[in-house]
Amino acid sequence: MIHILVADDDVHIRELVRRSLQEEGYVVFEADDGAKASLLLEQKTIHLAIVDVMMPNKNGYELCEEIRRHYDVPVILLTAKDQLEDKEKGYAVGTDDYLTKPFAPKELLFRIKALLRRYQKVNEEKIIMNGTTIDRRSYEVECGGQLMMLPMKEFELLAQLASFPGRIFTREELIHLIWGIDFSGDDRTVDVHIKRLRERFSGRTDDFLIKTVRGIGYKMELKQ
Repeated sequence: MIHILVADDDVHIRELVRRSLQEEGYVVFEADDGAKASLLLEQKTIHLAIVDVMMPNKNGYELCEEIRRHYDVPVILLTAKDQLEDKEKGYAVGTDDYLTKPFAPKELLFRIKALLRRYQKVNEEKIIMNGTTIDRRSYEVECGGQLMMLPMKEFELLAQLASFPGRIFTREELIHLIWGIDFSGDDRTVDVHIKRLRERFSGRTDDFLIKTVRGIGYKMELKQ
């Protein structure tokens, strides 16, 4: 069964979310502040976290950053704020999605299911994007019936974005994930590699698009 952590200091929000999730068969763990949420993450097996930004003891940004450092689970940030700078901060600390209050429980469920599908793909050896296949074992990309061998960093960057279609990655995140925390260059390295990937696939396929999210980073969009 899927275990979901709901961290929010508003008891009414927790009750609304808990009922919606339990009706779908999810197991729900609740915390009314960030510190209690941290303890639950240590004590329980959590598959997805829904985190309110404004919480006592440890706010949602801090908790999200902690989750990204120590756990491999998707995060949805809940907030009453809808400003671009607030969303930018959320994505910068590693959230996978962002939902503004008030929200419809059905929309939250749609987002949860989409994130769980994306994270499941990470453990697959092959990532299939319509007519394009990325093989993590052989480091080959098959596109339009032809095999492509990409430079290692380009391959890893493509596979990272393709593993989480729709998720926005900041340049700093991609540097840490692909080049490592000890990398001494700057985030322009990401821009250069994205440019090369776009050039390689331009005119070859429209299965996917690597989209620039202005002021934040990049995301993979798949052809519907």
